[in-house]
Amino acid sequence: MAHEQGIDLYLYIIRVLATGAWVTIEVAVGSLLFSMLVAAPLANAQSLGGPTVKAIIRVYVEVFRAVPVLTQLFIIYFGLATLGLKLGSITAAIIGLGLNGSAYCAEIFRAGIEAVPRGQTEAARALGLRRWQVFRLVVLPQAVRMVLPPLTNFSIQLLKNTSVASAVAAPEIMLLARNLVNETFLSPQIYLSVCLVYLCISLPMIRLAGWLERRTGAFESRQ
Repeated sequence: MAHEQGIDLYLYIIRVLATGAWVTIEVAVGSLLFSMLVAAPLANAQSLGGPTVKAIIRVYVEVFRAVPVLTQLFIIYFGLATLGLKLGSITAAIIGLGLNGSAYCAEIFRAGIEAVPRGQTEAARALGLRRWQVFRLVVLPQAVRMVLPPLTNFSIQLLKNTSVASAVAAPEIMLLARNLVNETFLSPQIYLSVCLVYLCISLPMIRLAGWLERRTGAFESRQ
């Protein structure tokens, strides 16, 4: 009987952690997409805009990189609620992590855009291509190759940062793990299981980042 109860308990723990892992992935993917959607126009404007636009974007990037992401989550989840805008915990986590991540992604994208040799863009303009055509046909394809490795590394960091979403009650894996520990007092087993879940998600991404870095290096060596 005790053996069966032990099995049922561990199956229950696995189900709960699997649910939390799914929410963690959901928050990570949503935040990454949000980050890129915000960062792409910021990076483009920072590279091609005037001094005023560049200054405004620089302030945005520095503010969001300087303020801890947990503080930003509290402002979005609790601060906006006092103004009458109540967001769900998962939505607030995605927006908070996404806005914070957009500052880092904007720098990644900007570096990729500016790494394209200026001579190529000047040659394209000399051929009669307009500015947006130069960006779309010449700059963007090369910049994408260059930003993929650092963007993958950023995605890994973002996945680990989703643990702070538990502070706004998002039911990701760390929040559910703490609840399980309070229920079962099996803290070593549960937190080791959480480590394994993070490893199972992160290791393939780490391998992908390494492969992309090698591919990008091979591409750059052919230029």
